[in-house]
Amino acid sequence: MIYKAISTLFLSLAATAGVSSLIATACGGSGSSEDSQPTQAAVVSTPAPAAKAAPVEAVNAFPKLTFAQPVEFTHAGDGSNRVFVVEQEGRIRQFDNNARVTAADTYLDIKNRVTSGGEMGLLGLAFHPQFAQNGYFYVNYTKNNPRETVISRFKATSAKAPSVDPATETVLLKFKQPYSNHNGGKVLFGPDGYLYIATGDGGSGGDPQNNGQNRQTYLGKILRIDVNATDKGNYGIPKDNPFASGADNTLPEIYAYGLRNPWRISFDGQGRLWAGDVGQNKIEEIDIIRKGGNYGWRIKEGQSTYNREGNSTAAVIDPIWQYNHDNGDVSVTGGQVYRGKANEALFGKYIYADYASGRVWALTADGSPTGGKPTNQLLINRAGTISAFGEDSKNELYLCDHAEGRILKLAPGK
Repeated sequence: MIYKAISTLFLSLAATAGVSSLIATACGGSGSSEDSQPTQAAVVSTPAPAAKAAPVEAVNAFPKLTFAQPVEFTHAGDGSNRVFVVEQEGRIRQFDNNARVTAADTYLDIKNRVTSGGEMGLLGLAFHPQFAQNGYFYVNYTKNNPRETVISRFKATSAKAPSVDPATETVLLKFKQPYSNHNGGKVLFGPDGYLYIATGDGGSGGDPQNNGQNRQTYLGKILRIDVNATDKGNYGIPKDNPFASGADNTLPEIYAYGLRNPWRISFDGQGRLWAGDVGQNKIEEIDIIRKGGNYGWRIKEGQSTYNREGNSTAAVIDPIWQYNHDNGDVSVTGGQVYRGKANEALFGKYIYADYASGRVWALTADGSPTGGKPTNQLLINRAGTISAFGEDSKNELYLCDHAEGRILKLAPGK
């Protein structure tokens, strides 16, 4: 069923005839994917399908529920057992975290504000660390006329409210999107209490506007803002943001730059920020994001020079891991470091996937800020069209199957 998802979320990821034909062959139709970032000594090709490195399987966590193109799974951190699924078309659904649950109610519906399709839509959801007290949560979505990314806040009447009024929206930040693809989409709170926002380079192919390296645009960045401050209207700039002074017209919201399409980012238990950055023609990559870091796009694609035109020779930060497209793995879905208890063999490993092939891997890094020289293990050869990973309140890991509308859960294999 991958053809359904290719025609929606990642259709415009494909920029080259080679990749287009690859996905057309795999899916029985047209489609494609692209490429991204820096370098690293530990780079290898994705190994061909092999025996699983750990006895793990992806099972349907809620077999009586289905969702319309799920792109996010999360919880509110409010002490309840509720979980939330974001549907790309512009709806958030909530339900009890119970495998026997039979209904998922609508928590927020903003379909009339969201432009969905391809890589556009309601793409991210983050609950305020004090949601139980203030009822605030934040979303990332795209709209047309004009085409923009919108970061906004909604307010629940109470933490236990079954639904939220769309009229409570407060827009924090908007910025124009030159094309309909490469929107990034993830929003999440860091251990520091600030909101992090992943943005793509604005789309088309090859970053024609060189947005990744331009610190005067929000595109191709990781942004960091203070939602509890008001010096920028409805948010503020953390004083230790690397470009907080705004010198040379650099945007003070920028935390890191040189990214192509960091569709999914996550923090681990050590406070390190991981990003899966979707590639251009040859390489998919995983980065550990550091404050002020330049992650290379469009100067580099993997270990190779991509396009230095208009760019300096400034040093860039290499990915902790990358893989090529040789085995049909062409669109990385950034994951999370596993912190649960159900799968002891995976604890501390970064679990990620490829949207097109459906493979799921575990990356084992050391505890240093850069992750050292990691090793990679194939966990599942085909889990589905994995658009996102998420955690419940017990840190158990879930996978969103975009095409089939399922929420999967990693479970010990038999």
